Amino acid sequence: MAGDRVRRTERAPRPFERMDREGNDRMGGRTNFGITSSGFRYDSCVSTWSATANASFGLSGHTTVWTGTELIVWGGRNAQGELTNRGARYNPSTNSWTELSTVNAPWPREGHTAVWTGSEMIVWGGTVPSGETTNTGARYTPADNTWRPLASAPLGLSRHTAVWTNSGMIVWGGRDTFHRPTNQGARYDLSTDSWTPLSAVNAPSPREGHTAVRTDSNEMIIWGGNGGLAGLTNSGARYNPTNDSWTSLSTLDAPSPRAGHTAVWSGSEMIVWGGNRGLPGLANSGARYDPSADSWTAVDTTNAPSGREGHTAVWTGSEMIIWGGDIGGLVSDTGARYIP
Repeated sequence: MAGDRVRRTERAPRPFERMDREGNDRMGGRTNFGITSSGFRYDSCVSTWSATANASFGLSGHTTVWTGTELIVWGGRNAQGELTNRGARYNPSTNSWTELSTVNAPWPREGHTAVWTGSEMIVWGGTVPSGETTNTGARYTPADNTWRPLASAPLGLSRHTAVWTNSGMIVWGGRDTFHRPTNQGARYDLSTDSWTPLSAVNAPSPREGHTAVRTDSNEMIIWGGNGGLAGLTNSGARYNPTNDSWTSLSTLDAPSPRAGHTAVWSGSEMIVWGGNRGLPGLANSGARYDPSADSWTAVDTTNAPSGREGHTAVWTGSEMIIWGGDIGGLVSDTGARYIP
């Protein structure tokens, strides 16, 4: 593709860090002044921000999913810094919040993941108040505001990644029960409430701080991350759930090793950007990976945002929007739109 470019977004009213979701609404997170219950909506068509109604409580380190009509936030830490199992749904059409039931909700946790199945949110894994990495989770149905527990997985993970595919939820990597980087994973089948460990043959090396995207061909692509004593990496692999197999990604022209970056799927390519490169510092660079050609193309850095980690990235259908994050001890309120 030719003519890739970056457009600046308007500065948001206040900075946030570590807010995950599949859309442009923002709620909660850590600001330079503590944990907040406020949020903002960004309209990419006219490049303007508007405040959302405040939620009844603030969260940081929580997960988020977009249902098609609502944003659901859950878990992480509350304003007192305690792990929580509270959550809420935000409806942009009415600019209002509805608190989630806590009956049968999972234990309080952070470092967990959440995916949207089309009718339910699945929360899984993470670190619970005892400090242990858990192998538990639950399914939340917004239609009747109820939770149902998942079968326990064959392993516990925290700071892992998760994607939803036609075959179910796939979790991989992060930290194991001994808090070490791992390259283990498992698949969850919603119809049978059962787990299957992923093959370890040709799996990527152990890591955390990596990214994962789901492709249109129903594969999961893992890239980057921190392997602990092994250091930062720019390696990755594609996982095919149909035949339970891994295929390594080319590293030719891949971005420099990093962790804490973001990745989106454009419909034909994975785009990775930003992150922490260690001694070289925070990156404002990235690249596009084409799985059909197993090749990388660098992202143009003209007008790119400043280097950062812990930011968010979403795909609008034609653009990747980068926003927020840590720019060296301070939480940023800046971002930009990248047009591949």
